[in-house]
Amino acid sequence: MNTEDTVEATLNTWQAQVEEVRRRRLERGSGKAGLARPQQVQGKTGLEVMTGILQGDLPPPYMAETLDVELVELGDGLAIFQATPQLKHYNPLGSVHGGWYATLLDFALGCAVQTKLPAGRGYTTSQINLNIVRAANNKTGPLRCIGSALHVGRQIGTSEARIVGPDGKLYAHATTTCAIFDVPTPAA
Repeated sequence: MNTEDTVEATLNTWQAQVEEVRRRRLERGSGKAGLARPQQVQGKTGLEVMTGILQGDLPPPYMAETLDVELVELGDGLAIFQATPQLKHYNPLGSVHGGWYATLLDFALGCAVQTKLPAGRGYTTSQINLNIVRAANNKTGPLRCIGSALHVGRQIGTSEARIVGPDGKLYAHATTTCAIFDVPTPAA
């Protein structure tokens, strides 16, 4: 198989994954973005919460709808998202806004940490360092953002992520530090 065929096969696989995620979400009733009710996530590990979103049992966050980002794969310390840059993501200079890259990377960075958290623990991004190494535009097509947890302790979590095309080309990469804390128990 030549490079063009490999890229086409990858694109087909990616599209099938996104379609399956959307189908499952519609079938299970969380077709729209939203906030999970505290009772839906109480007592669940971070991986269980993220799996609930991927399986369509919990709604994806509103920001995912804003950026047209889909969670497509999960694992212990792993979170993979897919997004396609669009004209609505452009800055005034006519290129994809740096905030688009930063937000997509933050999805994968934070969620990779979240997959390692026990029940009753939460996180927030406290620092993100990113590098954009290749321009994307509305003709680029889908890109994948792959986040991997590096360290998740009691108070601090760190992870790294990269945005790649179906040809394997790197578009951006980042690292983050997350503050980890106890999640307050909801009032009855």
